[in-house]
Amino acid sequence: MPFTRDDLRESVERAGDEHWDALRRHHEDAYPNPKPTPGDVCKGEAERLNQMGLGDAKELELLETHVARVGDEVRLTHVLRYKPLGLRLLTEPFQNYR
Repeated sequence: MPFTRDDLRESVERAGDEHWDALRRHHEDAYPNPKPTPGDVCKGEAERLNQMGLGDAKELELLETHVARVGDEVRLTHVLRYKPLGLRLLTEPFQNYR
């Protein structure tokens, strides 16, 4: 089943408060020229991961999403579990939410 915006939000929240706070601050600190909202970023990431085929990969489970602020952007790295072997996999860090 494809990832949704809510799946990504929950994944960021599972990573810890500091990750959700980084995503929130990315939007709020740019006032009066705000950056994408946390919801917009989660929706965009869900779409991006689905386009990569990760949302339909039954052997993968999205465990958590790490968010780090890098200058004027945020960098997202997803932690997935490969169910057959119980391995934790990391996606390549992605930045493109200005």
